[in-house]
Amino acid sequence: MDFTENESAQVVAKSFETTDDPRLRELLQGLVAHLHAYVRELRPTTAEWEHAVEFLTATGQACTDIRQEFILLSDVLGISMLVETINGTDAHPGTTASTVLGPFHMTGSPRRELGESIDDAGAGPVCVVEGRVVDTEGLPVPGATLDVWQADHHGFYDVQQPDHQPAGNGRGLFTADAQGRFRFTTATPSHYPIPTDGPVGALLRATGRHPFRPAHIHFLVDAPGYQQLTTHVFVADSAYIDADAVFAVKQSLVREFVTVDDEAAAAAHGVTAPFTLACFDIVLARR
Repeated sequence: MDFTENESAQVVAKSFETTDDPRLRELLQGLVAHLHAYVRELRPTTAEWEHAVEFLTATGQACTDIRQEFILLSDVLGISMLVETINGTDAHPGTTASTVLGPFHMTGSPRRELGESIDDAGAGPVCVVEGRVVDTEGLPVPGATLDVWQADHHGFYDVQQPDHQPAGNGRGLFTADAQGRFRFTTATPSHYPIPTDGPVGALLRATGRHPFRPAHIHFLVDAPGYQQLTTHVFVADSAYIDADAVFAVKQSLVREFVTVDDEAAAAAHGVTAPFTLACFDIVLARR
C-alpha cells in the first residue's frame, strides 16, 4: 500500500501489527489513527509542524527532578482530569470524588503524627484540617494512609523555593487512627499560579488563558483492600474556584474554611485564635 494522504494511517498502523502486547498495539494504532486524522483535517504547514516539535522539545527540556512540565501540559489541556475521571473513584456511588495529582507530588512527604503541623516555615495563618476516612457504609477505615501536600500561603511549593522553604514544608504522611480519624494543622491555603516560566506558560499567554488555581490541599489516600484515591479539598470562597486552570474543581470537594475566634476551641486544637477550620471526610471504595 502506498503512503498517500488517505492511506497514511493504515500504512503506519500496519507497521505495529507485530507488537506482541495487544494493549500496546491497540494504543499505538489508535494514536496513529487520531493523529493522522487531525493532520488531514487541519492541514498544518511545515513551519507549524516544526514549531510544534520545538514546543514539545522545550517541554521535555523543562523537566527536572522537581518539575514535570509534561504533567503541567497534560493538566492545562484537561487530559489529566479526563484520565483521572475515567480511572478514578467517581464510578463508585458515595465515594469521595477523585481529581488530578498535579505536577508537585515530586518528593516524599515526611511522616508526621496526627495533629502535627505540616507548615514547617510557620509563616502562614493557621488552619486546622480534620476528618475521617470511612467506607461507603460509613464504617471507619483504621490505619488509612494520608499523603498530604500544599503550597504555602504565598502560593509556592517547597520544591519551587528550595532556598526559602525547608524540604518537606507543606507535606505530611499521616496514619488515620482506629476510628479512621485524622487531623493536622497547616497554613491556610491560597490560590496561586501554576509555573509560567516554561513552554506551558508561553502556551497560556499565547491563548489568553490565566494560569491560576483556586486554594486547595492535595490528598493521596490509601488503605489495604481499598481503591487508592487522589483528591483535593478546595476552599469555598477562593478566587478562581469556578475557573481552575487545570479543570480540577468538583463541587463535592469544596468546603468552607471557617474562621474561628474562640480561645477554648483553639486550645482544644492546640493552636491560638483566630484560626481557620476545615472538615473533610473521605470515603473510599473497596477494591
